[in-house]
Amino acid sequence: MTASAPLDPATMEVLNVLEATRIALRKKMMIHIVICCAGAMIAVLGFMSTLIPIGIIGIICLITGFVLMSISSTAVDQYRLDFKQKVIAQALHTIDDSLEIDPKRGLAENEFIKSLLFNRRPDKYRSEDLVEGNGGKTKLSFSEVQAHYKEVTNTKRGRQETWHEIFSGVIFQADFNKHLKGTTVVQSRVFGSGISDWFMNNVQLFSGDDSRVKLESPEFEKTFITHSSDQIEARYILTPLMMESISTLNDRCKYSISLSFIGNMVTIAFPQSKNYFEAPLFKSLMTDGLLKEDLELVRHIYQVIETLNLNTRIWGKD
Repeated sequence: MTASAPLDPATMEVLNVLEATRIALRKKMMIHIVICCAGAMIAVLGFMSTLIPIGIIGIICLITGFVLMSISSTAVDQYRLDFKQKVIAQALHTIDDSLEIDPKRGLAENEFIKSLLFNRRPDKYRSEDLVEGNGGKTKLSFSEVQAHYKEVTNTKRGRQETWHEIFSGVIFQADFNKHLKGTTVVQSRVFGSGISDWFMNNVQLFSGDDSRVKLESPEFEKTFITHSSDQIEARYILTPLMMESISTLNDRCKYSISLSFIGNMVTIAFPQSKNYFEAPLFKSLMTDGLLKEDLELVRHIYQVIETLNLNTRIWGKD
């Protein structure tokens, strides 16, 4: 199927059913929000005017509204899951029949850490919407990831916790077309501070005291910092054509990407500010271009196979 193929009649029927569900859920949520707001106002007015019974009635309304919202949120979660499993899944097939989505799975936290793309281990980690498939000879997968670390400081008021973002976006993984023995990380200079110490502390068997790889492309060096446990292999991976391809891929992205080549796998981090594949609750599903941004993201990531020429098998790798 081509990328521009429309959704089939069966999927459109599913969309119509989901639209009816969305309208009913939106109505319920609006009513529950009104109950909460009214309860809060009645409670405040009651206690401020010392009319305790009225204040208590307001609190009861507020609690009732929250309970009803909690009950409705379960139905909203199911509606959004149905959207992914029935609508997004079919839309992915318009790009490649092999692509499948599992909304409840994502990149494992240990895989996130093993990628060596980030110089902190997460204290809070979440990944969902795993998409898997094949681009020709190359197995690929990607999922949305949010990772944060916690910073604890002691103040006059006591112990204070602050959360900082490590990464928010999409992480892509695919079979690399060359046999790798070492570990090579190509880090954006924008996010490269501290990566050298992190790399040195987490990767063993260096070919020398310095993990930094100096490459022959001045333009590539302006954008990326490269570290490797094997200087020769790093240059074997990062041929002039590969560096040009990575630069092309980076130019197509709003935010700078980072890559690692570990264990016959290439991992690419695509920072993103938007949460994809989510069904709207307060906006119609029948809107033109409903899936436009979602499918543009998938096409963009799927093109990595072609951009990095991953289907070309080198040195006998099948």
